Amino acid sequence: MDTSELQKIKQRYNIVGNSDGLNHALDVALQVAPTDLSVLIIGESGVGKEIIPRVIHDNSPRRREKYFAINCGSIPEGTIDSELFGHEKGSFTGAIGESEGYFGIANKGTIFLDEVGELPIQTQARLLRVLETGEYIRVGGTEIRKTDVRIVAATNVNMRKAVSEGRFREDLYYRLNTIPIQMPALRERGDDILLLFRLFAMQMAEKYRLPKISLSDEAKQIMLKYKWPGNVRQLKNITEQMSVLSREREIDAQILTQFIPRDEESTQLATIQKDDKDDHSYASERELLYKILYELRGNVSDLRREMNSLRKQLDEARQLGGTGGYVSPVQPNTQVAPVSSVSPVSSVSPVPSVSSVPSVSPVSSVPPITDLDELQHIRQEIATGDIRALTNPKPRMLRLRRSRKKTRI
Repeated sequence: MDTSELQKIKQRYNIVGNSDGLNHALDVALQVAPTDLSVLIIGESGVGKEIIPRVIHDNSPRRREKYFAINCGSIPEGTIDSELFGHEKGSFTGAIGESEGYFGIANKGTIFLDEVGELPIQTQARLLRVLETGEYIRVGGTEIRKTDVRIVAATNVNMRKAVSEGRFREDLYYRLNTIPIQMPALRERGDDILLLFRLFAMQMAEKYRLPKISLSDEAKQIMLKYKWPGNVRQLKNITEQMSVLSREREIDAQILTQFIPRDEESTQLATIQKDDKDDHSYASERELLYKILYELRGNVSDLRREMNSLRKQLDEARQLGGTGGYVSPVQPNTQVAPVSSVSPVSSVSPVPSVSSVPSVSPVSSVPPITDLDELQHIRQEIATGDIRALTNPKPRMLRLRRSRKKTRI
């Protein structure tokens, strides 16, 4: 494939990068697209495997038909057969009507089975039959049904090892692996790391109207040498954390090492130390709470998950005698997509705002605090979802004073 055509594909799907491994994966995807051959996409978690099936479908004769992306690991074992192959009315408790299942609805189209290695053995047998004959039977039914569906699968596990351990059928593996496509890990993509960093930094600056962050030359070398066990997803998380939490807009080596884990096999962010050695840990925690709250724009459910992780890490730090620092938890990008859609990692937007919850003031407008009691109130208000109270300092201080009076009585 010539370079100009490849660049058009990248622009169409917002694919960032020019590494040989990425270009080869896209080239193979476009070559196999006009056929009906099964494709198995192999790569570590977070490398962006989800974009390849979309490229294949959109450049195939099935482009005008339906496309479904299904995360096999997110569907309970007891219902996955019904989700994929449908069920008859009354076939199990709660089956108040019949269901076609994805293989019925997607007839003539394409189905992307992400995390295919997580399929139960029984479901693997049903899938093998579809691949070999195009036939399947609904759960609780007896009628043999036909479907014409192209299957593209993806996995981040060692499939040969899974076969040898009996966790995955060997015959199904070879059926799926007709055309293997290897997605490179981020650490193998060289300068693509810096291109992706600039993209994520620009997205954060535009989304939250923040000054855009950049990297010093020394920081760039650290980024290029780091192993990135969480791949593109981890790079995106770290870039977003630095955009919100770093006071400096040029990220030098000292700042960067505060966000990158010292253990290169870990995807957890490093502990971030405050400049003021005399600052109390609870004041540092309060600042982080408001920064996270501002970043999430009032998304209470996500904030509660962040808070649980933050509180646990802070308690552990206090037991070790640490003061004056706070821990920045990794934002879980484990966003579980609906069964019918999986978004590409490279184009995932930050957490959207929730219209039903009032917006949160920027961190700079939050009044100072020197009292541990108020921090406890902040925690309680966040836990109960009282976000409006957090953004109005006067009522909060009034409640705090009343609480103190009751305590004295």
